[in-house]
Amino acid sequence: MSAESGLKTFRDNGGLWDNHRVEDVATPEAWARNPELVLRFYNERLAQLRKAAPNAGHLALKELETKYEVHIITQNVDDLHERAGSSRVVHLHGQLLKCRSTVHESPIYDMPMDGLKLGDKCPAGGQLRPHIVWFGELVPAMDEAIALVTEADILIIVGTSLSVYPAAGLAEMARNANQKFIVDPGEQGSRRSGEFIHIHDRATSGLKKIVCQLLS
Repeated sequence: MSAESGLKTFRDNGGLWDNHRVEDVATPEAWARNPELVLRFYNERLAQLRKAAPNAGHLALKELETKYEVHIITQNVDDLHERAGSSRVVHLHGQLLKCRSTVHESPIYDMPMDGLKLGDKCPAGGQLRPHIVWFGELVPAMDEAIALVTEADILIIVGTSLSVYPAAGLAEMARNANQKFIVDPGEQGSRRSGEFIHIHDRATSGLKKIVCQLLS
């Protein structure tokens, strides 16, 4: 969803995992083993995000709110949906602009402008860490996401490989939706062509097509 805003994806060729192993930067074990590397990885992502801006896909979803009650469930950890003006956003995998203590999961704090470093602590004395759901951790917002998807009249899936669970399972829970779209320039969407209308396009142009159709 945010690739066309200049943010690297994780699984595409040239993506973030090509340069960093998941086990080294995105697990609780990585944090315990080398917190400096983990912080450097996310601080680099933060610096990249500060330079990015919402793209036409983000703006199209905001436009859809003029006629629909739109809820966005995102695996992205950026704030581009919010910056585009979307008012209901559920972040499954956390938020890059937030941090929390290693001692207590709440409260959630705003991320310092330049990111975190070792020695940055919460008032209770715990080291601060990115407010990111790492591999092997529970997804706190999953119940909310399931409730939204099961009640949806229309489901649009965009910008995901549908390979990471439990989030990928949400695609199978929209049993009440009378319209289902998947925006994917590759073949992933074609594999679900029986239940989804496959828009074989990029996120920005694909979403603009769907939004134009729904608004008309």
